[in-house]
This record gives sequence, C-alpha cells and structure tokens, in this order.
Amino acid sequence: MPSFDDIVAARALIAPRLRQTPVLRLDHCRGADLANPVHLKLECLQVSGSFKIRGATHRAMTLPEGAAPGGLVAASGGNHGLATAYVAREAGLPATIFLPETASPIKAEKLRRLGAEVVQTGRFWDEAHEAATAHAERIGAFYVHPFADPVIVAGQGTVALEMVEQIPDADTYIVAIGGGGLIAGMSTVLRKMKPDARIIGVEPVGSPTLRSSLDAGHVVRLPEVTTRVATMACGRTHEDIFETVRDLVDEVVLIEDDAMQSAAELLWFEFGLAADLSAAASLAALMTGGVTLPPEAVVAGLVCGAGTDGLGA
Repeated sequence: MPSFDDIVAARALIAPRLRQTPVLRLDHCRGADLANPVHLKLECLQVSGSFKIRGATHRAMTLPEGAAPGGLVAASGGNHGLATAYVAREAGLPATIFLPETASPIKAEKLRRLGAEVVQTGRFWDEAHEAATAHAERIGAFYVHPFADPVIVAGQGTVALEMVEQIPDADTYIVAIGGGGLIAGMSTVLRKMKPDARIIGVEPVGSPTLRSSLDAGHVVRLPEVTTRVATMACGRTHEDIFETVRDLVDEVVLIEDDAMQSAAELLWFEFGLAADLSAAASLAALMTGGVTLPPEAVVAGLVCGAGTDGLGA
C-alpha cells in the first residue's frame, strides 16, 4: 500500500485535473436528528461524479509507455467504471467497463455516453471482475483495478488531505467501504496527520467484506453478497487492503440498505444532493445509531458518489 508521502505526491500530480470539492455542514437538517457537528465532503460534485476519478487519474498519468495497447478495462459497480471511462476518453484510449447486473442503468448509459463499451455480467462485482480481467488479457488492455493497486489507493487517499485542511477540527471520520481502497488510502493519511482520530468504516449488512475478514483475522470470501448497493458489493478484499484496515481503522460497522436509501432521500430533500446509496452511508450510520459518539466529537464524512437513488427515479 502507498505511504503518506506517496499520497502527497499523488495529490501534486493529479490536482490540476480535479476539483477541490466543497464541504457541507449539516446544520438544521430535519429528519437526521444529529447531536454532533457533522461535515460532509461532496465528492458527488467531483469530475465524473465520484472520488473514484482520483485513483483513475493517478493510474492513467503513471501508466508506462505502451502499457495499454488495447485500452483500459475495469470492473465496477458504477463509479469506478465512470472514472476509468472518463480518463480513457481524455487519453484517447478505448475503454471497456464490466458491470454487475445490479448496477444502475443510468450509470450504464452514462458510460456509453463517455464512449465506453459496457458489458453487464454476474450478480455482483467479483463476477464482473473475473470476466473483465480475462477480457483485458485477451485484447492486451490494461486492467484498472478499483482497489488492489497502490497507485489507485494513493489517488483515493488524496481526499483525506483535503478534508484535514477543510475541516481542521474533525476528530471522527466515517468512510463507506466497497473493496476498501478508499478507507485504506484515507486512513494512511489520517493516522499521519490526525493520529488520535477515530476512523470508522461502513459496510452493508449484505456485503460485510472487511468486517467478516477482521472478525476472522484473515481475508475471507463471503459465501454470498445480498446488498442491492452495487458500488459496495464486493465478496473479497485484497490482503494488503485488509492489513491496512486492520492496523489503522478503529472499527467497521454494518448498516441496512434501507438506511442508506433513507439517508439518500434526506440528502435530496434537504439539500438537493443527488447521492447514490454508498454516498449516503456515512450519514446513514449516524442516523441509525450504528455509530455512537461522545457529545464533543466532530464528524467528517463523504458523499462519495452521485446517483438518483434518493430522487425516486
């Protein structure tokens, strides 16, 4: 996994191509019943619609010459695919994105509008990943892994550098987990810059990838993935991600899909934010009491990806 210095260097490289997204403080938020100050960094307003563009941009900018004669290939629940398709278009490369059957049709259409070939296969990310890696090998493409790549993780970690600057009094960070690349990168930064911070991961009850591995003491493959949140549906993490989370993250909590749905609806109704379900995970963990906080805690979370889940669309 990348070091803190690797993440700082990644930020210097990719910053000119990205937005520094704003932070929203949830004051007077009806229906949330939040006792603590809560700040959400709006990565749903990021280039391509999510934080995933950070890792994808870093990967594209550091590819060796001639590494992708067949273009870029990715497997994704939606957001990583959009980021990969975006950087491929910018680089003049073809992109093929494999999505599970549960992925958002709207995100699949956005991929096509970015010029990517879209292949939908499998019930969740792991099955799409197997098909995508085989396809990349067949056509000589570069496979852009969403989390088992230190270059990608370094890019994702840059969001924490911005959060520390933008929310200097935050002492509790709540982060959605799919495969674990985001929380691995963020926790590497936070343990360096905020060593006493509390770092909490959030997973769906129907995809407890890191939580099950932490409970077992080693990486496990889930026997089934039942969450409908395609961007958080991962049956197995990577060993390096597991070790980073084990060493740096304080706890991983589980929440129901319906809790994320309610939080996404609240973000739309109260703030006009079109957030996908994973983007509502931080808020959902607070609203349901999945995370308990002392009264003096100051919370920082992410609205990590755009989507129509809260719009009734």
